[in-house]
Amino acid sequence: MRGQGEVLVVSCYELGRQPVAAAGALAALEENGFHPAVLDVAVESLEEDAVKRARLVAISVPMHTALRLGVRVAARVRTLNPAAHVAFFGLYAGLNKTHLLDARHCDTVIEGEVFAPLVALARSLGSTASGSPTSLAIGAAGGSATTAAAPTLEKRGTVPSRAALPVLSKYARLEGHGPPRLVASVEASHGCLHLCRHCPIVPVYRGRFVAVPREAVLADLEQQLAQGASHVTFGDPDFFNGPTHALRLARELHARWPHLTFDATIKIEHLLRHRALLPELAASGCLFITTAVESLSERVLHELRKGHTAAEVPLALQAVRAAGIDLRPTLLPYTPWTALGDLPALFDFAEEHDLVDQIDPVQFTLRLLLPPGSALLADPAELRPWLGELRPEMFSWSWTHADPRVDELQRASAAIAEHATFAELRALAESAAGHAPRASRPVRARREVPRLTEPWFC
Repeated sequence: MRGQGEVLVVSCYELGRQPVAAAGALAALEENGFHPAVLDVAVESLEEDAVKRARLVAISVPMHTALRLGVRVAARVRTLNPAAHVAFFGLYAGLNKTHLLDARHCDTVIEGEVFAPLVALARSLGSTASGSPTSLAIGAAGGSATTAAAPTLEKRGTVPSRAALPVLSKYARLEGHGPPRLVASVEASHGCLHLCRHCPIVPVYRGRFVAVPREAVLADLEQQLAQGASHVTFGDPDFFNGPTHALRLARELHARWPHLTFDATIKIEHLLRHRALLPELAASGCLFITTAVESLSERVLHELRKGHTAAEVPLALQAVRAAGIDLRPTLLPYTPWTALGDLPALFDFAEEHDLVDQIDPVQFTLRLLLPPGSALLADPAELRPWLGELRPEMFSWSWTHADPRVDELQRASAAIAEHATFAELRALAESAAGHAPRASRPVRARREVPRLTEPWFC
């Protein structure tokens, strides 16, 4: 932890990467005269002295895992410094604002575009560098708890501030492409054009996105290269939300740093629609693309409004591989619409298309998460008989599959996911589906594929 002043920014987890959200918050505060301290509890301990000095503790929760950790941080802050004002900001803060405020986990929730409201909150608490407090108009949400939301997308031209964050060597590395390499993390855009019904971005951004100015992205990358990074992850929900912007960035990145490599996340439908752009991405240094396949069930894909069909998945795979890029699918095997026979089919597909090494075993165990505000909750009650109760302390709604064997298989798979192999998880799925045991197959030589050392998760 470095930094000073009465504002403490706490990051909890961003997929094993140096946090973009916290770096952006630091930059916004610094640009407005603050000297915030920062901690990333994903890689370092919560420093008690920093908590005790803070008038405002702003906790970044851009994903579900971060929020689970964040409430623990908030509880510790309440113990160490009861007078501190605790704020949660980020995607999962907005989704869970009612519980966060009602349970007194925090005093303020900042949802949507967060940086301007965060600065306004810090000013309202009188912790500016000049010592001149200003007021912030925010709506009451029970007792003295408050909630603030920015109604429009922010133009993020300010370069994220990373000097006070833990060094890159504490975070995930690239492996499978020569010696392990340090990884930078940047965002070329925020928000998303698409309305996939299970996605937590949809209730907040509602089909909107905005590009980050190219020079701001490159400047953010440059400061991480100075720390030793030689690979970069674009953390956008979809790198091809703005394909022209993305391609210009890739070209400029390659022109400035020819040996730099990168990865990005792109939807199946965009991989097909913009397949002509893939060879240039490869030539610019793209090693692999993460894509949310989710399922090979047409029913599941329809219910999730994924925008692609099962038949289009191998076509996208072919297009990406033809360009010289690896594809890393992510999965959502367990949903209320999953049939028991869908699960062995995922393992068959992975083996038939030589994807075993591209899919982390945990992906075969994931269960649909239903945060408050999910677009899936908008259906009439008769269309969601599987829905259970809101479990606010878990930041999600419960649901039960109509076929208890599906839930039993998910529980059994999740119980061994941390150490299980592809073959072990496959055997569970085949047994549950009543398939005869498979004869032993020849052991295939595993090929080295580029990947980050932190499995992709939420």
